[in-house]
Order: sequence, then structure tokens, then C-alpha cells
Amino acid sequence: MHLLQYLQQNEWAFLLVCTLLGLIVGSFLNVVIYRLPLMMQREWESECREMLGQEPLEKQSEPFNLNRPRSRCPHCDHAITAIENIPVLSYLFLRGRCSDCQAKISLRYPLVEAATALLTLIVAAHFGFGWQAVAAILLTWVLITLSLIDFDVQLLPDSITLPLLWFGLLLNLNSLFTDLQSAVIGAAAGYLALWSVYQLFKLLTGKEGMGYGDFKLLALFGAWLGWQYLPQIVLISALVGAVIGISLILLLGRDRNIPIPFGPYLAVAGWVAMLWGEEINRTYLLWSGLA
Repeated sequence: MHLLQYLQQNEWAFLLVCTLLGLIVGSFLNVVIYRLPLMMQREWESECREMLGQEPLEKQSEPFNLNRPRSRCPHCDHAITAIENIPVLSYLFLRGRCSDCQAKISLRYPLVEAATALLTLIVAAHFGFGWQAVAAILLTWVLITLSLIDFDVQLLPDSITLPLLWFGLLLNLNSLFTDLQSAVIGAAAGYLALWSVYQLFKLLTGKEGMGYGDFKLLALFGAWLGWQYLPQIVLISALVGAVIGISLILLLGRDRNIPIPFGPYLAVAGWVAMLWGEEINRTYLLWSGLA
């Protein structure tokens, strides 16, 4: 209790603790980003074999989840020691290479850790000490995880989005970010808005323009922030997605038939709306002459 009072009274200490916590959590997010899709794939394979009446796959001698086995080098199977698992610093100390086989370690690991720490610091500085900061930091960590999983495998796991959607509604029972009525309408409108676009696009082209995970992610933002922020989230995400997509095609020669995940753009837009959405809406109303 004395620690919480100290953090409340000393902003620099609060921001430092949040930043260090962000570094630590960023290391764990790397594990979730890599392992959760594999865990989902193994579960689907097991369910499919059961439905087809096939023999189940042999169980591995060692469980595979977010906790076990210990992190290992994918090249030589060297178990990562505690001293080699310090966020960012271990990567720099090892010069980006495995201590055993000298294989290169992906730069993405320290980048995720550093980005998580930086975004955590920004959220903590914006909201200050309080429950809003705690909830917003948690959502920030979730959005980082969802964005990179969607980027890697084009999936937004229900095991992450749905609990956070319901959690957002619970938070707004006491109007933490918005009133409960706006949150409930936001959750429903967020899902139905993209679902309607999906159905219309499929009707006109015969193709699927986005996945159901995108509907649930926008519903999540509606539940957390309220329906008032949904238009700007959709517009910002569509604008960013269009700019990046066109750039990839024109500058890097990306095949336009290869789908581009929409989840990361929604996540960025939702995060921006969480921090500065009110200012964005107010500025738009002033410029449009509606305020």
C-alpha cells in the first residue's frame, strides 16, 4: 500500500515502473506471439482427427504451452538461460547471436520488447496514476500481441479478443472510459459495421474481404470506448491500410492478390482513439462547423 501511495505521489517513479514492466511484459509477449498460433493449430488438428474418426496424434513427452517448455534457440535447441533472457540488454550483450551456436537472433524480439516499453510509457504518461492507466496499458499489450499474430498468420484469436470485449463492458459499468449504454451499443455496432461490409463485398465480388476476427476487434473497441469513436477508428485504419497496401504494391512489388491483414491497422487506430480520440472528434466537429 505504501508503494502505491509513493507511485501516486511521484510521477517519475510511476513512469519508470511502468516502463520497466513494459520491458518485462514485452519479453512474454514474444512468447505468446510465437506459441499461441502453434497451440491453436495443434488443437484444431486434434479436433479434426477426432471428427474424422482418426487416431489422435501421439502426445509429446513435454507439454507445449505459454509456460513450457523453456525458450530455446530454434537452430541448436540451446535452452535460454535467465541471464540471456533480459529484455533488450541480453540481445545487445550477445550481439544478436545465440551464445551456443552463434546463429542470428531475430531483431524482432528486442524491437517488440522496446516498443512495448515505449507504448506503456506513453499510456502511463497520458492517463497518469489510476485505473484508467492500468486498463489502457493492459489493452495496449493485447493490441501488440494481436497485431503481430495477425501479421504472421492472419488470425485474431478469439481467446484474446472475446474476453477483452466482455472485460471492456465490465469496466464501463462504472464509466471508466464511457457510459455503459455507449459501450453496449459500441460493441454491437462495431461488430455489425464490419460484418455488413464483409457481406456486401462478398456479394459483389464473391471474395472475402476480411476475417471475422476484425469484426470482433472493432466490437472490442466499441465496448471499451463507446460507439462515438467507431467512425474515426474505421476511417483511420482504412486510410493507413490503403497507404501501406498501395506502397507495398508499388514500391516492393507485392502481389496484390496476397491478402493484407487488417487487424494491425485497426489496432493502431483503436489505440490512437483511446488516447486522443476525444481531441480528434472535437477537432473534426470544429473544422466541419458542427460544433
